[in-house]
Amino acid sequence: MKILIIQQRYGIGDMVIFLPYIHAISKKFDIPVSLLAKESSKAKDVLQDDEHIDKIITLDKDKDGLSGFFKLSKELKKRNFDKVFIFNSSLRYNLIAKFSGIKSIHQYPLFRSKDNIVHSAKIFTENIIDQVISTEPNLKIKKINNNYDRNFKHVCLGISASGPTKRWSINNYIRLCAELGKTTKCKFYLAAGKNDIDLIEKFKNSYAGKNCESFEKLSIKETLPIIKNCDCYIGNDTGFMHLAVALGIKSLALFMDSPVMAYGKYSSRIVVVEPKGEENSTAHDTMGKDKISFEEVLSKANQILG
Repeated sequence: MKILIIQQRYGIGDMVIFLPYIHAISKKFDIPVSLLAKESSKAKDVLQDDEHIDKIITLDKDKDGLSGFFKLSKELKKRNFDKVFIFNSSLRYNLIAKFSGIKSIHQYPLFRSKDNIVHSAKIFTENIIDQVISTEPNLKIKKINNNYDRNFKHVCLGISASGPTKRWSINNYIRLCAELGKTTKCKFYLAAGKNDIDLIEKFKNSYAGKNCESFEKLSIKETLPIIKNCDCYIGNDTGFMHLAVALGIKSLALFMDSPVMAYGKYSSRIVVVEPKGEENSTAHDTMGKDKISFEEVLSKANQILG
């Protein structure tokens, strides 16, 4: 039997959130599955060591539009899939599956209204495999470096974000790390990329930047062993936060302008900070980055670091 799972959302965090359901389907049928995913999800980097994934098919731009419809259908047909599980309600993917000759098609109800992505995936998968599924993601990697200096607390610091409204001020992070350093010896790993050079340099050149390294020259695959060896994640709601959670790392996540009930409540490893006045209500357009309490972040960070 050959099984295909279609998870077409863009983000790394989305891919992490769907991991429990991908794994559950693989375990149910006792076979690794193929995964159709966008390049932006970094599935090939994130899932390189996942025993439940056999093949990752990249959903790139040349598979968009009408010509892309037939190109993708042709590619999938060559692979002779017996079953497909489609984690969306798109008529396009339903028709692609049919054009590909896949006989057994499982999909969200077509044309449904948007709702919580965790709940939708959980209900969809549980109805198929007839068992309860934990929402906790579990990401395994083979390469782990255990030679870290345990005289320090190692903190993955999520200073980046997908947009400025989701990013706490770098000055706040500099102040936070300076305060943490008064009571705890810390080494910080700046979870940010090439587009965040200004933030990285500002942190490195600050009074808090003595013990820090950054991810700007690393691939996602190369960051995974580093994150795995951290004591915690502190930072914005980013793909790095979700990777930390999947790697078993306690994470203090700052939600300012993204849906906390979808992205901040699926794991017991996530400790959330929301803007003042919000309680399980932060969403797109909350625009609350200036209402995050520094004292609350510092207090919860100290609790996590012990």
